[in-house]
Amino acid sequence: MSQKKIGFIEAFSIGVGGMVGGGIFAVLGLTIDLAKGAAPIAFLVAGFIALVTAYSYVKLSLRYPSEGGSIEFIVQAFGNGLFSSIINNLLLISYVIMLALYAYAFGSYGSALILGTDVEWLHKTLAVGVILVFMFINLLGAFLTGRAEDLMVFAKLAILAVFAAVGTASINMAHMAPQEWMPLPSVVTGGLIIFLAYEGFELIANTARDIKDPEKTLPRAYYSAVIFVIILYVWIAMVTVGNLSFEAAKNAQDYVLAEAAEPFFGKTGFIIIGIAALLSTASAINATLYGGGRTSYLIARYGELPGRFENKFKNGYEGMIIIALLGVIFATSFNLDNISVAGSLGFLIVFSLVNYANFKLYKETGGNRLISGGGTLLGLTATGVLIGHNLIHSPKSLITSGIVILAVSVFSFTYYHLKEKRLSLYMDKDLEKDELHN
Repeated sequence: MSQKKIGFIEAFSIGVGGMVGGGIFAVLGLTIDLAKGAAPIAFLVAGFIALVTAYSYVKLSLRYPSEGGSIEFIVQAFGNGLFSSIINNLLLISYVIMLALYAYAFGSYGSALILGTDVEWLHKTLAVGVILVFMFINLLGAFLTGRAEDLMVFAKLAILAVFAAVGTASINMAHMAPQEWMPLPSVVTGGLIIFLAYEGFELIANTARDIKDPEKTLPRAYYSAVIFVIILYVWIAMVTVGNLSFEAAKNAQDYVLAEAAEPFFGKTGFIIIGIAALLSTASAINATLYGGGRTSYLIARYGELPGRFENKFKNGYEGMIIIALLGVIFATSFNLDNISVAGSLGFLIVFSLVNYANFKLYKETGGNRLISGGGTLLGLTATGVLIGHNLIHSPKSLITSGIVILAVSVFSFTYYHLKEKRLSLYMDKDLEKDELHN
């Protein structure tokens, strides 16, 4: 039996590292555009949903410790059938969308650093290049060790903390006055679109089997990671809004954090934050490719994907290559709004169902149905608000989400029924053999 080695610091780092990746660099400008002076409030809205959802992850992780994490919880609550197949494949494609989002952000910051602005051809070239580079690194079997990942997390946090601390002194509070806030629906929608910036705390669930003293460590790791990131994001949003005009934030929407560092750090600040963004998004791409391969392996093991996805951890790497190529398609075919909405919708649906899983399995998990039920309603309400707002103000951004959900549903339905038909044929052949034998 392997010795349990993951303590609180490591579990905390996994959660924080999963959240503070490319999300904050990629979607902060979009949130400011939607919420204006209330951007920090938007981050609080999204953070509250993440915190409530973390409660369900705590309870389910303790009861069903598994490297499968969310996949395991969905199967435990709904069985290993067509519905679970659709949701688990939706989770996988949501990770692909995150991969595309990180690559999109890498391209934006890289183009801004090289040419001083976001040029489309260079942006897309860098986005494709970084995915392919890390695909080949993963194919060669190279990955960051746990200790190196911890160092990367602390390095990213140190840069962001210095940015926030120094920038606080020059905040113009008038930019955040109530009269500068957008209407409440826009503020809430701004929070929901950047909800994917909180995606990542659920990765703690995948390590539950190897956690030291899980009854104490898991709750502390989940809650402290989410609360820490809420504080960090709200602080960063305040510094950014307080140091840039809304027009400047909109013009530099895809690399707004680097732009916000320039007023108090000068051109050097733009370069430092830009480099930090490249490092953060690159490491997030590497981790997402590895994690996506892991997710595809686990889903395939449940029979919900073809065996080639399972081969990633056995003899081949077909699943890894497919995930990378899908990431390239998303990063080059859709803009940031489309990718963000699709990613947020995917994770809101999955997290709503994880909350419902805890609600349904409360006798096994010992969970409070009021909290998990509230989390379910919050997630579903957030999903409805996000869809409704975009139907009114940006219907085109929902096309990507619709295509993704439809494609996942059709694929899962087709594969599930083909699998059932094959099983039925095998059973019929076995019966015929038995009859002939008798």
